[in-house]
Amino acid sequence: MSRPDPDAWRTQVRQWLATVLEPAPVPESAGEAADLAVFHNLPEEEERLLLERCRAYQRARFDAGYQALTLPADKGGAGLTAAHVAAFAEEESAFAVPPSTELISVTVRLVAMAVSLFGTAEQRHDHARAFLRTDLLACQLFSEPGAGSDLAALRTRARQDEDHWVLDGQKVWTSGAQFADYGLLLARTDPDVVKQAGITAFLVPMDSTGVEVRPIRQMSGGASFNEVFLSGVRVPDRFRIGRPGQGWEVATTTLAFERTASGSGNRRKGGTFSDVLALARSLGRTTDPLVRQRLADLYVRAALRAATVDRVARTSAAGGRPGPEASLTKLMASDLLTRTGQVAAELMGARISADTGEPGTFAWTQHLLGAPGYRLAGGTDQIQRNLIGERVLKLPPEPRADRAPFSQLPGN
Repeated sequence: MSRPDPDAWRTQVRQWLATVLEPAPVPESAGEAADLAVFHNLPEEEERLLLERCRAYQRARFDAGYQALTLPADKGGAGLTAAHVAAFAEEESAFAVPPSTELISVTVRLVAMAVSLFGTAEQRHDHARAFLRTDLLACQLFSEPGAGSDLAALRTRARQDEDHWVLDGQKVWTSGAQFADYGLLLARTDPDVVKQAGITAFLVPMDSTGVEVRPIRQMSGGASFNEVFLSGVRVPDRFRIGRPGQGWEVATTTLAFERTASGSGNRRKGGTFSDVLALARSLGRTTDPLVRQRLADLYVRAALRAATVDRVARTSAAGGRPGPEASLTKLMASDLLTRTGQVAAELMGARISADTGEPGTFAWTQHLLGAPGYRLAGGTDQIQRNLIGERVLKLPPEPRADRAPFSQLPGN
């Protein structure tokens, strides 16, 4: 099947967007209408209303054929290239797209893609399409209290009982679990092989008996993350994703999609260079040579990140799975968020810690409180550097002392 030329195709995209969205508003002053929070900090009812706005747009996008652009057509996608993704994002940025949430991103960009790539034909029909259209919402049940950066050390267990699996364990930092219909879960099904080889992936209905969701109150005041406890949860074998023991492959592919989404997604996350520049102008600081130097440095880093995202997108194979280069865009995104907050804080001084009523000042606290979490989400900065060093630069891997079967490792 021939693919449309991206430049001609973008005209079609722009015309469709104009039928479902309003043009993006232009702020009249520093910080006006700008959401500077890295993670959402909304009461539950407002979060539900936001989810419904997002789902309405995602359904319209799916029905028009603009969802899962690089996913092969035989897997339920559009079968286009990363250049088409870049073109769509550029056109979309000119419109007032409903601000997405972590749960929407996880459902559409992670879980739907994992089920599409690793699921059976029945699973793709019953679940992948529903996730891509957000008829169903799905969270990601990967991290555990003792298995964050070292995800392969997870201890949630799954034992087979005829045509079901029985799950016991705990997950943490699960975005949107309180609103999700399903969770993509990793569990250890074979402790007598090396830790990566004994993991299996499952789709877990979040209303199953034995699933308990407990919100985690963040220092910013919100509770978008959760702990999830699983006690004797029975899951039919038809909800297993991939072969038994293939969970690590499912996980690494899903995490690569997460890093790509984190590093290059068009959803606004925190403040931007434009916000910092508007802030400096409103405070009359743009004539200060040191401020100008800091602004120039921030601008260059933002431009480099945008260029890198574009380069990675345009050189990736159409429909291919994201590779280790996704770690580079994720690392650049988290670094830029941190530096953006630092420059804003330097400009404001004490204003950032007290609400003086000045526009675009105290709102930056939401950015500062959220930016450290983004350096952890999708794999820590240290993990990204390891991946870049070992898989991109081909440096010698770090010494590993955990090559024995999982059951023989200390603490098991």
